[in-house]
Amino acid sequence: MIKYKTAEEIEIMRQAAQIVSRTLGKIAEIMRPGVTPLEMDKLAEAYIRSQDAIPAFLGLYGCPSTLLISVNEQVVHGLPTERPIQEGDIVSVDCGAIYKGYYGDHAYTFAVGKISDAKRKLLDVTLECLYLGIEQAHVGNRIDDIGWAIQTHAEKHGYGVVRELVGHGLGTTLHEDPQVANYGKRGRGKKIMNGLTIAIEPMINMGTEKVIQLEDNWTIVTADGQPSAHFEHDIAVVDGKPVILSTFDYIEEALAKKND
Repeated sequence: MIKYKTAEEIEIMRQAAQIVSRTLGKIAEIMRPGVTPLEMDKLAEAYIRSQDAIPAFLGLYGCPSTLLISVNEQVVHGLPTERPIQEGDIVSVDCGAIYKGYYGDHAYTFAVGKISDAKRKLLDVTLECLYLGIEQAHVGNRIDDIGWAIQTHAEKHGYGVVRELVGHGLGTTLHEDPQVANYGKRGRGKKIMNGLTIAIEPMINMGTEKVIQLEDNWTIVTADGQPSAHFEHDIAVVDGKPVILSTFDYIEEALAKKND
């Protein structure tokens, strides 16, 4: 059952999402060759707690970390390790926070130093997929219209769209109805209505859409070993239109300062 939110609830969710956004901005400040995922994880936990919030992933379903950090062929759910990030890596950082009982949850895939043209195109197209999906989240459309837009754009570029993992409703729990797949047929699924709050998160592979889970029972990797990208925003439908509750502004500001 979909839990539609009031304006007051959406405002709290915006604040939760913004805490996640600022956390990812802090990660952007230290993202460089040589930094380890465990260092990022410690920074994120400390920052979230400093904002009177709780790390949303830590302990959930047995998750041992605040961040899920996935490098290159890792699609999502990578557990932080001591392996340093390297020049040319692409690194998906997924983060969640609970604020006043509501969840924020979004993700960004970073380019570490100079990356290949092929990886750059993958990041650009996946980010385009995210915003094309968001554009479909308005009253009058249906949930599958979001996935249809994402799938159409990704496959136009020859990329694989992951089937086993999807976006989701968001609220007082991390995963609510409806599921928001990154593929689908136009005009299918639940009607989109005001008060809907969802996380849209395209997971796009350079090669096959097929994935496998590693023995840690968390990390998902591409079946062919090719890179994958992942971007995620929280949105609410207000006055018939999608409103993005999270932001990449803090990330972009931090990256711009590093490039000055």
